[in-house]
Amino acid sequence: MATNLNDTEHVQCAWKSLQHEELTELEDAVAQVNDGEKDEEKLTQLIEKIIQHFQEHSNNRLHLARKDVSPFFAPATCSPLENSVLWIAGCRPSSFIRLIYALTKFEPDSHETDPCLEGIVSRKLRELSGKQLSMINDLQDKTIGEERRITNKLASLQEDIVDQPLAGKMKKEGHDCEKADEALDEHSKHMADVIEEADELRMKTLKEILNILEQLQAVEYLAAAKKMRFCVQQWGEKRDQQHKE
Repeated sequence: MATNLNDTEHVQCAWKSLQHEELTELEDAVAQVNDGEKDEEKLTQLIEKIIQHFQEHSNNRLHLARKDVSPFFAPATCSPLENSVLWIAGCRPSSFIRLIYALTKFEPDSHETDPCLEGIVSRKLRELSGKQLSMINDLQDKTIGEERRITNKLASLQEDIVDQPLAGKMKKEGHDCEKADEALDEHSKHMADVIEEADELRMKTLKEILNILEQLQAVEYLAAAKKMRFCVQQWGEKRDQQHKE
């Protein structure tokens, strides 16, 4: 199990490093457009590359989760704050949509803006059309419905592992926890299935958002999403340091 945990940490660290690289590419692309150097083919390739990286990361996670699912529900590479906002080993898909609503109202020159939020680009995102907003509203309703379904499935699995397999094993075998391996292995398999469903919803939601947005809006949105992720990471590290002092 220790090897799998190390592999999991490696995947998570590599993913975080990739996010920094992608953020730099996205910000450079926006800057070039602002300088009048819009290359639509280049923007499309950048968006497609980021989606591909997301899919590859999901595939790698699932491969490791099939071996040992537990580390993905409280990643060792994340701060307690980051782990506290996770939804089934990742971001809640509906938060992708709520970020759009936040960015349409975001004021980059506000004196109350947290320093780590500086640089979030939202000029084009504040120009969403009525049709785009309507499509985003519909997507939010659909996504929240899917989230609830998957959350209920996870809740049932958490209840079953205590009420059914483990309790039954303990009653039959006594308090010898080693006898519960078969039940735990079956439980882990189902938990990995839930992560797969959650990742599929995350990917599906992101793709639909990017299809609704115009090209430059999509690039700005991806940059803002990654910037926000780093903000949460910084806040978590800051709070950890404060608690150690």
